[in-house]
Amino acid sequence: MKSKHPNRLLCHPLVSSVRKTFAIFTPATSLRRRVLYSFAIVRLVLAPVILLAVYYLFQMGWIVDRIVNVDAPAATLIQQASIQMLEARRAERNYSLFRDTEYITVNYDSTAEAIRTLTKVRNLEPTEETPIQRVVEAIQLYQQQFAAEVEAMGQPGDAPHERIDAVVKNYEADLDGVVQEDRHKSRATLVDELRIQVDSFDAEITNTVNMGDPTLRRYASDIERLSQAVFDLTSGLEQRMWQRVQDDHRKAQRLLRRAEWVLSTVSAIVIVLSVWITFALPREIVKPLISLKKAVDEAASGNYQIEFEVEGNGELVDLAKSVCNLISHVTQVRQTEAAFVALGKER
Repeated sequence: MKSKHPNRLLCHPLVSSVRKTFAIFTPATSLRRRVLYSFAIVRLVLAPVILLAVYYLFQMGWIVDRIVNVDAPAATLIQQASIQMLEARRAERNYSLFRDTEYITVNYDSTAEAIRTLTKVRNLEPTEETPIQRVVEAIQLYQQQFAAEVEAMGQPGDAPHERIDAVVKNYEADLDGVVQEDRHKSRATLVDELRIQVDSFDAEITNTVNMGDPTLRRYASDIERLSQAVFDLTSGLEQRMWQRVQDDHRKAQRLLRRAEWVLSTVSAIVIVLSVWITFALPREIVKPLISLKKAVDEAASGNYQIEFEVEGNGELVDLAKSVCNLISHVTQVRQTEAAFVALGKER
C-alpha cells in the first residue's frame, strides 16, 4: 500500500505512531545490469596493466630482435670481411715470394668473398650503404693493382731465391736476438715482441723481393695503401656496428627500468582501485537486500507496521513492493481471521 509520500511504501493499512522505516536505495539501472557493470569495471581496471605489459614486451622484443638479427650479425660479417682481406694479403705476398699461380686464385677468391660478405652487411644495414660502397671500391682497386703487379712480375716461378734466403736468415737472427736479449722479461712482453716481429716479416720480404724493380715497388706501395684503406674502413664499420649493439643494450636496460617503474606504479593504483571497487560496489548491491531482510524479520516477529523509503527502480524496488504487498496481505488475512473468531464467540 502506498503512503502519501511518493517515495514511501506503507505496508500496513493502519496508521500507527510506532512504525519502522527501512531505506531501499537502488541505482537507476536494474540489478542485473549493475552486476554486469561491476564486472566490466573490474576488468577495465586491469586493462592498463595488460596493455602496458604488452607494449613494453613488444618494445623489448624489437630491440632484442635488432641486436640478434641485425647489429651483431653485421659486426660479425664485417670482422669476417677483414679476415678475408688478411687472407688475400697473405696470398698476395706469398705470390711475390714463390710466384705460384695458386696464390693468385686464393687472392681472387678471398677478395670476392669479402665483397659478398659486405653485400650481406649492406642488406642488413641499408643506412651504411655509402661507407660499405667505399670499402667495395677500395677492394676492387686493390684487385686491379694486384693484377697489374702480377703482370709486371712476368712469368710465374721466377722467384728471387737468393734474396729471400738472405731475408730469412736476417729474420732468424732478429728472432734469436729478441729471445736472448733479456731473459728476465715476462712471457706476455716476450710474446708481444715476437708478434711484432712476425707481423713485420711479410712486409720485409715483399720489400726485399721488389727492391730491384721501381715498378714493382710502386705497385707494392699502392697495394699496401689500398689494403690499409680497406682495413681502416672495415675497422670503422665494425666499431660502429658494435657501438650500435651497445647502444641497443643500454636502450633495452633503460626500457626495462622504465617498465618496472611504470608497471609497479600502475599496478599499485590498480590494486587500490580494485580494493575500493571490491568494497564499494557490492555494498551498493547488498545494502538494500539487508534492509529487505530486516523488514521481513521484523514482520516475522509480528510487527507489521513497516514502511519502505524507496529511491530508484529495478529488481530491488520491485522486490520491496512485493514484500510490502505480502505483509499487507498477511495483515489483512489475520484481521479477517480475527474478525471471524470474534464473531464466533459472540454467537
